[in-house]
Amino acid sequence: MRGGVHRLRRRRGRNEAAPPARPAGHQTASGQDGARRRALRWLERIGTRIEPPMTADTARPKKRPRKPAWGKLVAAAVVIAALTAAWRYTPLADYLTAQRIGAWARYVREMQLAPLWTVIAYVVTSYLMFPRPLLTLFTVIAFGPWLGFTYSMLGIMVAALSRYYVGRLLPPDFIRKLMGDKMDRIGDRLRDHGFLTVFAIRVVPVAPFPVEGFAAGAKRLRVWDYSLGTFLGMLPGVLATTIFGREIERALNDPSQINYWVLGGVVLALILVTVLVGRWLNKLQAAPA
Repeated sequence: MRGGVHRLRRRRGRNEAAPPARPAGHQTASGQDGARRRALRWLERIGTRIEPPMTADTARPKKRPRKPAWGKLVAAAVVIAALTAAWRYTPLADYLTAQRIGAWARYVREMQLAPLWTVIAYVVTSYLMFPRPLLTLFTVIAFGPWLGFTYSMLGIMVAALSRYYVGRLLPPDFIRKLMGDKMDRIGDRLRDHGFLTVFAIRVVPVAPFPVEGFAAGAKRLRVWDYSLGTFLGMLPGVLATTIFGREIERALNDPSQINYWVLGGVVLALILVTVLVGRWLNKLQAAPA
């Protein structure tokens, strides 16, 4: 009896000490792992980098670095300096004289239905990518600062609403083809932050002038949000252009009357507003939709 018990204990001990049985493919898998490690070491020696497997996080496209707002301001300053030099050192100075500009302004001011034609000019030029500040400057010179400012804001609002309703009437697929990837970038922000996005885009023009109106109409943004954002966003720029126009009108009559302190203050204020709103817009675009 005791001998049988000892034999059973020795047999159980051998069974417990024995390693677990390996599956049939274990040897093959170990060999594959070893071969893979050797291949990785060889590739590292020759300087080849193996990218990690694509995951949901790594599959996201990297955002392109945004250009600072100072670049646009410097570009605008260069353009203004180039136009000033062209006016001063080219035959353009002989053509655009104070007398001729004043005659054009009087002709426009004395036209029948001059305010209506001014508004129509804003609508037409907004689709042609014509520089709107130039039209505002001429409007201020022709009608004076108060009426010029009023007609300019009225023309800008009518032009903006016309693009909004064009965006509502045209098929969404056509608007998407026309705008490309701008439709998604601007449209998503308009849907999430309608009024604030329109206001920021007006202060810092990150898209061509007609584009945002088409996107707002296609996304069915509320007319009130779009109109109020457009009015408040365009107000600083139009005020600054009106002051510039007033000083230009004085310079045409008597260059000694121009107030450079006023011009400098307007430029600094406009730059400050543009930079602050531009930073806020960058944070808004970087935030998850």
